[in-house]
Amino acid sequence: MIVKFPEQLMFMKNSRAVQKQSDESMDGKVCVVTGATSGVGYEAVKKLAAGKATIVMLVRNENKAKAVKEEIEKKYSVFIDYFIADFFDLKQVEKAVMAIMGKYPRVDVLINSAGLHSTKRILNKDGYEMVFCVNHLAPFLITKLLLNKLIESSPSRIIQVNSEGHRFNGLNVKDLNWEKRIYTGLRSYGASKTAQLLTVWQLAEELKGTGVTINAMHPGAVRTNIGKNNGRLYRWFLHHVTWHFLKEPKISGEAIYYLASSSELSNVSGAFFNLTIEEIPAKHAMDPKKQEKIWELSLKMTGLTKKEG
Repeated sequence: MIVKFPEQLMFMKNSRAVQKQSDESMDGKVCVVTGATSGVGYEAVKKLAAGKATIVMLVRNENKAKAVKEEIEKKYSVFIDYFIADFFDLKQVEKAVMAIMGKYPRVDVLINSAGLHSTKRILNKDGYEMVFCVNHLAPFLITKLLLNKLIESSPSRIIQVNSEGHRFNGLNVKDLNWEKRIYTGLRSYGASKTAQLLTVWQLAEELKGTGVTINAMHPGAVRTNIGKNNGRLYRWFLHHVTWHFLKEPKISGEAIYYLASSSELSNVSGAFFNLTIEEIPAKHAMDPKKQEKIWELSLKMTGLTKKEG
């Protein structure tokens, strides 16, 4: 008996499917990668280095960045650079991106991979909830600031590392900081990933005809250190229980490399991939009214409204 999955449950089937791969060279390409010192971002960097790309890491921890730089350069004989910013501080993010633009005349690929899951509601100095800031506002700001550079370097690509966790929803445009609702880690994570998807659709429309593509992807159910900032019980459960059901993050790096390099995707933009297989996101992540509102709020919260005005 053949079981037919409903469209909104196809992610369950896609996660077990044979994934596509690419062996096309990235030689001469400059790739900016966030969250590159561990997990999905680290696996992406290794795969990009094997493809001979020049890699610019945007990360929080300088000691880890130095270690990754030394390791990757020694193994793959490519150049690795890094810039430091705490994604909980948008001023630091902006400063680092401006430094990247000042040093590099071109950017061919932007991979926003940094992510966070928190079981506690924490606000930054601007009053923004931490998960929403790190998972959505920071990569949104990076993407917008680098757009002109990407257009000048076209054909170029933007990959937003999103998540099937967007299906948890949690996005309320009138309560982004969870002041009126009970905060939960899963729903705050879902809110941040939903917001990111809504802006991906907007950016895809704006980038039509520029030679720049933007797509989002779920990196697979893999073992990473996301959530290590949480309490002892959470960390114990993550490493002793959850990890047994997860795959090695190498598959994430291979999927990102396919999305970044494959000529099959030269003209594909505004899509959501489960690893390398395109699928339809949850309905709430395609709501045009929410898309318009979250776009306006994202511009305002990152300070881009003033810069564009």
